Parts: sequence; C-alpha cells; structure tokens
Amino acid sequence: MTRKGKEVVISTSLNHNSAEDVEEEGGFDHSKINGRPFSPFPSFSSRNASSKYDFVKVKVWLGENADHCYVLSRFLLSRMLTVTKIPNHVAIKIALELKKLLIDNSLLDVSQSDLEANLFKLMERRGYGEEYINHYKMMTRFHYQRVPLVILVCGTACVGKSTIATQLAQRLNLPNVLQTDMVYELLRTSTDAPLASTPVWAREFSSSEELITEFCRECRIVRKGLAGDLKKAMKDGKPIIIEGIHLDPSIYLMDEENKLPAKMPEKSETNTVSVSLDDDPARQLENNSVSEKNTENSNCTTGYLTSEEGKSVNLVNKVVDSQESIDKAGSISDSKGETIKDLEGDRKTSVSLKSGPEPIIIPIVLKMAEFDHKALLEEWISTRSFSDKCPAEDKDRSITNLKIIQDYLISFKSQGLTVANISATTFPQTLDWLHGYLLQSIEQGISSVSSENGRQPAQN
Repeated sequence: MTRKGKEVVISTSLNHNSAEDVEEEGGFDHSKINGRPFSPFPSFSSRNASSKYDFVKVKVWLGENADHCYVLSRFLLSRMLTVTKIPNHVAIKIALELKKLLIDNSLLDVSQSDLEANLFKLMERRGYGEEYINHYKMMTRFHYQRVPLVILVCGTACVGKSTIATQLAQRLNLPNVLQTDMVYELLRTSTDAPLASTPVWAREFSSSEELITEFCRECRIVRKGLAGDLKKAMKDGKPIIIEGIHLDPSIYLMDEENKLPAKMPEKSETNTVSVSLDDDPARQLENNSVSEKNTENSNCTTGYLTSEEGKSVNLVNKVVDSQESIDKAGSISDSKGETIKDLEGDRKTSVSLKSGPEPIIIPIVLKMAEFDHKALLEEWISTRSFSDKCPAEDKDRSITNLKIIQDYLISFKSQGLTVANISATTFPQTLDWLHGYLLQSIEQGISSVSSENGRQPAQN
C-alpha cells in the first residue's frame, strides 16, 4: 500500500485473507462458536475482544478548519457498520482493519473525510459496495441533523413485539426502547389514572365497539405517560422505539396543531410484495402505498374488519361518542382529535410534533397466523396470575377480545401502515426485511427534511 496525502491507497494485491490475520491480532470470529454457525447479529460482546491496536489513539478531526476531534473507536465504528446491514462479525473485522491501516501508516491524526475514504475502500474490497456506503452516509446525515425518529411496534400479546423491538434496536444501534406495559403499570400504581388491574382484553364487554372504546381510552392515558420521553425525543432529536399492546397508531400520527396526520415515509413500489409461495419470506410482509386521499381521521379508528364475517364495520362514530362520556383523566381527545395533554393537563408538557425538524414516525403492526397465535395465547393466558380464577369460557373470551383488538390495529393498513406477518420459520428473513424497510423510511424522512430546509432560505 502507498500513501496519498492522508489517504492510504490500498493495493489490489493486498491479501484478501487478511481478516484471518486480523483475528490473530486479538480479534474474534463471531461467525462460529464451538465450530457451529452463529447469528450474524449476536449480542455485541466484541467490545471485550481487545487488540494491541486499541492501545494507540487515532484522532479524527472534524470541520473544514479541523476545530474539533474525537478518538476513533473501532467498537463504535463496527456498530455503525452493522446499521448498514453488514453482518456483525464482518463489521468488527473491517473496523479493526481500518485502525490497523491507519496506525501502520502513522496516520494518528486524520480528517473525517480521509477516514471515510479509507473505510469505504475496505468495505468495497469485502464486497459491501455502493448500497452499504450510501446507507452509511445516510445514517451519518441522520445523526448529524438530529431528526426525531419514533418507531412504533404495535400488536397484541404473543406476536413478538419485544423481540422485534429489541432486535431492531440492536441492528440500528438505537439505545431507547420503551414498553407500554411498564408505563401502564407505573401509571396504574403510582397515579390516580383510571386504569384497571385486569387487562382490557380479559374483561367482559357488551360489544366490539365498547371494547375498542375502552382500548382507545387506555391507549390515550398511556400516551400521556409517554409525553415526557416523546418531548425529549422531539427536542433533542433522539430516536426512540416504543413497543406494546397499548399503542393506537392514530394517536401518534395526528398532528396536534393542524389536526392532520403526521407525515409518514412514503413506500416505494418495490415494497409491495405479491408472491404465491407460502414459504417465501417476502410473503411475510403486507405493504400498501400511502394513499394521497386521506379519509376522515379519528383518534380511535377508521374502519375495522370483524374476525369471523370479514365485513368492514365503521366504528368511528360510536367509539368517539363514547369517549366523550368516559374522559376521566384530563383532556383526552375529543371527536375532532384535539391535543393530548399530560396527566396534570398542562399544555406545556404536551408533545408537539411540529417543534423542530419534522419527525419521522414509523408505525409497524405485527400479526401472526391465527392458528399459531391462538396456540401461543392459550399457553400464555394459562400462565397469567389471574388464570386460576378464570373459567375456560373466560379464556376464550380473552382470546376473542385480543383478536378484535388485533383486527382494529390491522385496519390501519388502509392508511399506509406496514403489517408484518411473524412466523418462527421465516423470522430472520422478516427481521432482515424490517431492517431494510426502516433504513428506507429514514432515508425518505431525512430527504424531506433536507428539501424543506432548502425551501426555507428561498422563502425568506
């Protein structure tokens, strides 16, 4: 290799098996454990895989005048590379190769541009070319612009919400994952919020409309419990993943000031999958383009399919009318979708989605095949603390209620939400697709932010 300024020109004759040599310097082959294949996205224990190169500091200078610098961390760099969908064990090797390259060529002070130039060459040499490089540049812009990101993982019990949220947080290097179940219990036990100890799906209701009305009411209370975290995310531009059953997508997609849906990333035609093979992982995802003609929005629902008859039932009027009579926890939302306030009713703590850059809100609804889901629910309900007091018919009612809530959540598919079918046989492929879908949505979101910023100076 030769040096050109502070950029190292990597010769094409460089041994392609240098990764193994890198491992001998203290790295670790995460592709196998005890001779057995391992997931390309394991828990990130690579921080403990030290190398002699970790004892040498490389300063990376930022800005045109090189006013600020940071110390290169191959651990953090490898985490950034996994965001681009590069497998973790390969990302670790690339990060160590880069630091080895810089230190061996006495480049202990390097600019950010030179660092990235050498990094991209190492990525290309390993077969991770333009697509992955573009993902890296895009995520760098995303963090630099501090665009608020809210990922909603919705669904009923036993569909894999926590697993999906945790895996996506790990892949995208997002540290903040909130669970609505914990917020619900905290509000129920520590405040005077009107929340019952028995879950909404385990109670008896006279109709589906009454069930959905109560579900929406509880979702609003939980939403107010999340107000502080969401406000901080919007103000500081920090990404956050929220998962749990108490997630009504319509609440988070409503713009508080204009009473209009918040802008969601548009879906490209390539995301709409139509496959006849049941075992094809692409079939796991049901996507629809966002319609430009929005129907009337409500904080509860637009239309929803019953599980047995498959007929479209419009619950808007009934649910909204009922909400006005059961609003006991401050200013919940009226039929026109007014602003949601915090538990004390102070408007200052309400989260305005219009403050700062336009937030990127990505709701995902998870579902499972009815037979598999019912089997999991029966096992899960039998382990609940209150199950001994519930006869068999009550368990059947709980499963029916959960199905009604699931159908309500899936009804938002008509408004452009992504519905992902979860299956144990194709879970890795589904997770990989969701990873790519989120990258695409983030890219569309920051592109719209950049275009808006470009229009503002022209208007001024």
